[in-house]
Amino acid sequence: MRVDLFDFDLPDERIALRPANPRDSARLLRVDADGALDDLTVSDLADLLEPGDALVFNDTKVIPAQLEGFRSRDGNQSRISATLHMRSGPDRWKAFVRPGKRVKEGDRLSFGGDGATCLMGVLDATAGTRGEGGEIELIFDLSGPALDEAIMAAGHIPLPPYIASKRGEDAQDRLDYQTIYAREDGAVAAPTAGLHFTPDLFARLDARGVSRHFVTLHVGAGTFLPVKADDTADHLMHSEIGHVSAGTAQALNQVHARGGRIVSVGTTSLRLLESAADADGAIKPWSGPTDIFITPGYRFRAVDVLMTNFHLPRSTLFMLVSAFSGLETMRAAYQHAIDQHYRFYSYGDASLLFRSTK
Repeated sequence: MRVDLFDFDLPDERIALRPANPRDSARLLRVDADGALDDLTVSDLADLLEPGDALVFNDTKVIPAQLEGFRSRDGNQSRISATLHMRSGPDRWKAFVRPGKRVKEGDRLSFGGDGATCLMGVLDATAGTRGEGGEIELIFDLSGPALDEAIMAAGHIPLPPYIASKRGEDAQDRLDYQTIYAREDGAVAAPTAGLHFTPDLFARLDARGVSRHFVTLHVGAGTFLPVKADDTADHLMHSEIGHVSAGTAQALNQVHARGGRIVSVGTTSLRLLESAADADGAIKPWSGPTDIFITPGYRFRAVDVLMTNFHLPRSTLFMLVSAFSGLETMRAAYQHAIDQHYRFYSYGDASLLFRSTK
């Protein structure tokens, strides 16, 4: 499909730079299967679901994966910035490096330098090979838990570019850019639909008889990359590592068997569940990488309802929601959201999408 079909005009002032407080006070746009719209708030979610429905959350935890430092070659230094993307070994990560043309295989890289990371006050690495998507493998001098500790000390929260271009990261972001149920270290971007949940909202969902289940997809920096191709068939999706336990798969299959609905909290949970589902819609245990790219025409197998934030024009995520609810329905919903001053992107408001039956 032509990528320009997924373009729309978004006023700059609609981009949220801070989340709603409290989290569940964010606005929620309900989009029914027939395209009908209803303006609500996230705190209304329990009333919109039925007893026996199941919410599926991504419990990945954001790490401070933005590293600032220098590249050294032949006695010369130049400043670089690296966003860790996906771990590829105990001592190595794939990363998007800027400016990427400055870094060649074998270059020495030093990050941090504040005396808090390792014995020499910096986190050192050697540049490895470059992948097809432009990412560079960084081979660190540290490994395992020692590397994890060094990244925690040297790194910064990798705020999305549309926020980072307007303000710097601060201490509040380490709290705001994390779900209250995050527990599995490894993401470089938050599963942002989950940022809206609070203990109070969980209590109301429990009282409603809506169950909670957790999967893990370590969101990579590729989620921020724009689609540069003119046709979706030419876009390269980056892999992300995910895990669906046997117990979770069994529980979700039982939800469907009893007539309940699977409600995915976020596109990351949805992409993982769809990766783990077989042709008949049964969810299987899953562990490994997925690069599933969902565009209109895709037949959804596992997910019935999707809660998600509002996404960028021409993005793979707007393509996904257009596949879920229909392109014209989502174009109308997004125009309504813009006209009604909804807040967009990672720290913005949410939508609740009921899968199109067309």
